[in-house]
Amino acid sequence: MSGDTTGQPQDDCLFCKIVAGEIPATLVRETETTVAFRDINPQAPTHVLVIPKAHHKDAAALAAADPALTADVLRETAAVAEQEQLDSYRTVFNTGAGAGQTVWHAHAHVIGGRGLQWPPG
Repeated sequence: MSGDTTGQPQDDCLFCKIVAGEIPATLVRETETTVAFRDINPQAPTHVLVIPKAHHKDAAALAAADPALTADVLRETAAVAEQEQLDSYRTVFNTGAGAGQTVWHAHAHVIGGRGLQWPPG
């Protein structure tokens, strides 16, 4: 597949630059395959993003290309919640502009530390 950049760092991707250490972030956790850092615009007392180090445009693309990495991201959301001492929390993947995705690198939001209403948004 010539031209396929799935999983490869993208020069114009904010989160790829965080993974590379080119842009600072407040890191919470890091594994061989993931990075977790505080959201710069938190929507709750705890708002951490968990991203795969490999670039995938959204959660659907990540799941299709690399189910094991998808599981790593989900495992890390639980690890972040435990580290942050959250009794309950929400894990959110925004997929597509209409759902609020603004950075085109798959990421899970770990949100907690206050009551969360349903439905969201």
